[in-house]
Amino acid sequence: MEQALKQTKRSPLWWVPSAYFAMGLPLILINLVAPLMFKDFGISDAQIAFWTSLLILPWSLKPFWSPLMEMYRTKKFYVVTTQIVSGVSLALIAMALPLPDFFPYVVAIMTVLAFSGATHDIALDGVYITELNKTQQAQFVGIQGMCYNAAKVTATGVLVWLADFLINYYKENNYTDLCAAINSWGVIMLISGILLICLGLYHWRRLPSGGASHSSHSSASETLLETWNVILLFFKKKFIWIYIAWIVCYRFAEGFVIKIVPLFLSADVANEGLGLTKTDIGIYVGTFGTIAFIIGSALGGLFISKIGLKKAIFPLCCIFNIPFVVYALLAIFQPQNPFLICSGIVFEYFSYGFGFVGLTLFIMQQVAPGKHQMAHYAFGSALANLGFMLPGMISGYISDHIGYQQFFIWALVSAIPAFILTWRLPFTHPDTKEQVKEV
Repeated sequence: MEQALKQTKRSPLWWVPSAYFAMGLPLILINLVAPLMFKDFGISDAQIAFWTSLLILPWSLKPFWSPLMEMYRTKKFYVVTTQIVSGVSLALIAMALPLPDFFPYVVAIMTVLAFSGATHDIALDGVYITELNKTQQAQFVGIQGMCYNAAKVTATGVLVWLADFLINYYKENNYTDLCAAINSWGVIMLISGILLICLGLYHWRRLPSGGASHSSHSSASETLLETWNVILLFFKKKFIWIYIAWIVCYRFAEGFVIKIVPLFLSADVANEGLGLTKTDIGIYVGTFGTIAFIIGSALGGLFISKIGLKKAIFPLCCIFNIPFVVYALLAIFQPQNPFLICSGIVFEYFSYGFGFVGLTLFIMQQVAPGKHQMAHYAFGSALANLGFMLPGMISGYISDHIGYQQFFIWALVSAIPAFILTWRLPFTHPDTKEQVKEV
């Protein structure tokens, strides 16, 4: 009893930063680091693009098995287990790299890593929603995003730099290019695996349970019926169709610009671009932009905790979408001043981080609550990804036909539905500040 009481009083700082760092690592390694690794092994761009894109599919499909997770074991069990499984998978990748026909084996292991990572995301978000009250959710949502992005900086910055350093070291010691790449990336995968296993062991001691399972069903038919009921309950929630429309529209402008911005920044000035080098883009976007996003996420969470989500949601929508005008202005005026370009990008990324926490918290506090909140939060997150993916799929086609200047103006116009829906967005559950006033 005393141990359980101590666990409930444990500060979220003991587990939120480390757990969300662990959440980000598998996805970043598959989505951003693996293509660089495969490129060093001479894999064709077509295969790299196809397989690394296909491996992201579990993060979109995760709502379909999230109801099953609420029926068996605790959320903590899934978080700890998947962190260890992901760590072991990365270690197995390191062992598979020296094999003659390593590629299909590595892809197969990465498939396990992808499903493990997606399952981890469901369970960890469930712990976060269950263990933290609404005030704490607002306070820590910025830290959550900051630590997730710290994993991105670690993987794409530190680990990629270390891989390049090791490759050069092995080459200086008369290793062939292929052997240098195998040894270097093997070390990187092994380091990543050990890190995740250590985090899993740490969270075995520090992570709260996230609540017990909800189901007493034993047969497969009962389990499938319960899963179907969980899905139906999501679509029967009050205002759910308004919420679905809002979630999809909130990220619509972001979905348009996110794929085009790097192409615009690197395109020639004669083709309405800015003519930046890859080094420039890496510094402006990858370094300063990521730092600005992290700071914006932290401050966005504090902003919500101060005035409440209901009052903050429309300003957050404005802060999230309006700064995309930066790219329209850059396309129209095509400045060549590095400081001006970098400042515009930093401002947009700061605003992006600041406003994004509003979407995350709304799904947690208004869409997910109920008996199956972990599963329903996963549904909401999947819808947010849908709102991001759909415009991204057609953005290249549109920009090719109308040019960058008109494209970014069109992206701003696409944000109008988000403003309209946010202005009249109903709240099903009382906001934290409203509860305080009632007390």
